[in-house]
Amino acid sequence: MTPTLVYDADCGFCTRSARWIEARWRPGTARIRPAASIDDGELASHGLTRADVEAAAWWIEADGTARRGELAVAGALRAATGWAQVLGRLLALPGFRAAARPGYALVARNRHRMPGASPACALPPGNPEA
Repeated sequence: MTPTLVYDADCGFCTRSARWIEARWRPGTARIRPAASIDDGELASHGLTRADVEAAAWWIEADGTARRGELAVAGALRAATGWAQVLGRLLALPGFRAAARPGYALVARNRHRMPGASPACALPPGNPEA
């Protein structure tokens, strides 16, 4: 399986972010997929639900392991080249993860205020990232 970044394509900020990361991968290294394009059976094969992929970004490793939020970003960046790959490796380290987790939640909570965002980017009330 090709490692995959699952993102919310209804959100302009998320789409721009996913495309930015994709541009830093060597061809065939990984792929991005909008959450809405993945059926519930495929999600279940990775231990995920529709609510999971609507709540956060996910990185699905080649072995099928799914990583959420800041670990999804770290995984996607590790698949990149250059300084983006270095950043991804740093974000996966425990000390950096401790800072990345609230950082991811802050961005997720405010993604409707980010460049390229639209009202569709606002998270629904009660979202775990909010």
